[in-house]
This record gives sequence, C-alpha cells and structure tokens, in this order.
Amino acid sequence: MTEPGWNFDNSYARLPDSFYASLNPSAVRSPALVVLNEPLAKSLGLNAEALRSEESIAVFAGNRVPEGASPLAQAYAAHQFGHFTMLGDGRAILLGEQITPQGRRFDVQLKGSGRTPYSRGGDGRAALGPMLREYIISEAMHALGIPTTRSLAVVTTGEAVYRETELPGAVLTRVAASHIRVGTFQYAANFRSKDELRLLADYTIQRHDPGAKDEENPYLALLRGVIRRQAALIAKWQLVGFIHGVMNTDNMALSGETIDYGPCAFMDTYDPSTVFSSIDRNERYAYGNQPGIAAWNLARFAETLVPLLHGEEDEAVKLAQAAIEEFPASYRNEWLSGIRAKLGLSNEEDQDDSLAIDLLELMQKYQADYTRTFAALTLDTVDNAILFETEDFAAWKRRWQDRRGRQAESESDSRERMKRSNPAVIPRNHRVEEALEAAVEGDLSVMGRLLKALADPYSHSPEQAEYAELPKPTSRPYRTFCGT
Repeated sequence: MTEPGWNFDNSYARLPDSFYASLNPSAVRSPALVVLNEPLAKSLGLNAEALRSEESIAVFAGNRVPEGASPLAQAYAAHQFGHFTMLGDGRAILLGEQITPQGRRFDVQLKGSGRTPYSRGGDGRAALGPMLREYIISEAMHALGIPTTRSLAVVTTGEAVYRETELPGAVLTRVAASHIRVGTFQYAANFRSKDELRLLADYTIQRHDPGAKDEENPYLALLRGVIRRQAALIAKWQLVGFIHGVMNTDNMALSGETIDYGPCAFMDTYDPSTVFSSIDRNERYAYGNQPGIAAWNLARFAETLVPLLHGEEDEAVKLAQAAIEEFPASYRNEWLSGIRAKLGLSNEEDQDDSLAIDLLELMQKYQADYTRTFAALTLDTVDNAILFETEDFAAWKRRWQDRRGRQAESESDSRERMKRSNPAVIPRNHRVEEALEAAVEGDLSVMGRLLKALADPYSHSPEQAEYAELPKPTSRPYRTFCGT
C-alpha cells in the first residue's frame, strides 16, 4: 500500500510540559471521510490517494496516531470579549508538525477530537456543519489571497453531538503555520515563570521571525514582526468585507494567519456596524471595529513581552508602547495600498484616502453591496443598485475618472489591476448555509459546486455569475453561531 507521506516533527512538544498536556485523541465509533483537500495534501508532501484509505481516515478521526506524531493539547489564556480567563485546547489535539519536501513546517491539528484537561466541562466534540463551514471559509480565504489556516479533511464520527438539538459529529483536520496565539503568551506571562516565557518567545522567533535573532533586541523585533503581520492581515479582511466575529486574544495567531472560523461571515450591504455573531451583543467585533480590536489585542501581546524587552520595567513599557503606536500607520498603509488597487490606481496621491472613504460612505448611504459595487467598477458595468443611479455617485465617478487620468498606467492595465483586487465571488452567507444544510443531509454536491466557484474568485467568469447573486430580501437579520 502507498504510504500517505507523513513526516512529523514535534518541536512544540520539546517546550516545557507546562505549555501543553500530552494525550491521544478520543476514538470514535465509525469514521467516514466527507471531504479531502487534495491540493493542500499535495503541497504538504502527502499522497491524496493514500489519505483516502481506511488507515488514514482513522488518523483524521483520532482513532489512530500516525508514526512520528506526539499528540498534545496546548495551554493558553485569553481576553474573551474583554474579560481575561484561563483556556486551552478544549476540543483540539495537535498531532505534530508536518515537514514538507521543501522543508517548511506546518502544524496538523484535529478539531473536535474529544475532551482534554482544558475542556472546562465541554464534550470536546464538534458538529459536522461548523467543521464544514470552517473548511469552506478557510479555503475561500486562501483563494482570496488572505493568510489563513487551512482545512485538510473533514470526517464524520458516526456519533451524535448534542447542542440545542442532536447533530452529526465530525472532526476537522486543520493545518497552520503554527497555533501560537496572543493567548499563548498571556498564559506564559500570567501563569508561568520568566524563564518559560523567554523559552516560548525564543521558540516563536525561531518559527516565525528567525531574522529577529540577529537584532539588538530580538523580543522587540518579534513584537514588531507580529504587529506588521497583523496590520497586513486585518487590512486584507477589511478589503474583502470579512468579519471574523470573535476576535478574542486566543484567536489572534502570531503567524499572521486568520484562525478559528466560528461565527464569521462576509458582509453583503456595506455598513461598518455589521455584526453577524449571535454572541456579540454589544458589537465589540463589528466590521468597523476590527482594526481597533487588533490594536487592543496587540497591546495585550506587548504587555506579555515587557519582562523581556528591557531590564528596567519603565524602559520596557516605553519600548512596547512605541511599537504598538506603529500599528495604526502600518494598517493604514496596508489598507490604502489595497484600496488603491481596488480602484485601479497605480500611483499615490494625498487625496486617495478621501476618494475611497467617500465611496464607502455613499455605499453605506444607498445600502450598496460591498463586493458587487467594486466588481461593477472593475468591469465598468451598471449594477441594478440604487447607488449607480444617483447624482452623488455620478459626481464621485467623475472624480475617480479624473484621478485615474493622472497616472501613467493604461486603462487596460488599470482594469487588470482591479480584476486582481476585486473578487467576483465571496462565500455569500446564503450560499454557505445552503451548502451546509445539504451536506448535513448527505448531499455534498452543493458544497462541491460552491467550492469550485470560490476556487478562483478573481477570474470573473460567467460560471461564477449565480454565486455573485445577492440573497433574497428578508426581514430577519443573518446570524452566525460559534458552533462549539
């Protein structure tokens, strides 16, 4: 039989055991493969055919530990909706780190694989719908060019999980640059020794900022690296209308990847106050608040590094504060660069910011769809939205055309720039729900067609047209749930 190609290392397990609990996943009754991400498998150096075998399905379900793996649940803490608490992987097991043929290192984690010492009364299991939701959204984010954890496989367990109703159980296999979070450092700073905090920081530098080792202050370089990555990531979220939904500090990965797709969704009508999560009752994590929340989370990360930044606490605090103050400008530069591309602008002018903001304000005023508005500008088509019929928009369009006329780039090159920056399709909420409902009932074809449409969002092909359609009007606001 062809080997699947697992090539595990376990560098996280070589940290002090206070950072994790070693344990195997909990076995399930009768696992069955639902979906396998063959392109991702290939990039990891795995054999997709072998991953469909009974032995590999047992690995994905947690019934079998592959050779070389050293399973563990990671400890971390977090500010959840602003309140600090001790946490940890309550339903996830890190199998180890797959080393690819190119020498790259990726965490391989099972989500929904049973109780751990950090479960806090939960059952450690997951339902099929939320696991498939993470698969769909994370793959869509990858196709959009946004750093993200990815989903290798989803298997059903043959067992029910109980939330408000009885649901089919499932396990997701998640792949990430790492699962080191702001919350991992909060755990170390609040509950472990300074020496252990330093070990964690050195480990994180080795994995994500190896160049920082040669800097005068490696831990300050680490902090600045994390800030830069998060500024770029959040800007990319904003530029496609993505709303994470639960930006707790345990959901901010130091790698700069999007992590944990619970109550996330994409915005239809442009409105900075948009919230989909059923548990975000005070709109803390609304679309328009995401950059500010990122800065708040990064400040919590900076606080954890204070003991390492300088021997004098006052000086350490000043260094941390100065680094955090770099975030707004870094984010603004990333966002401005992205919004210029969405508007087909190849050079920079001082008024580009106001040009973009004025368009967004018009979109909000006339309740225009975020993605379709930019797609219409890209293709120079007239959407049936009210926005395009207004004098307000006509005046804005004249300003935009004048602005584009002041750059050396040709009209055709400008259009190509816009095509590469404005997706024709996003995972529309109604399409995601449609796919999940069918999949839970055993029909995977709806999800398969959706994934195919989302695989190349910038192609603007005729086949994508139906997936660009807006949902039917409804009096009920769309709501998402954590799925835990």
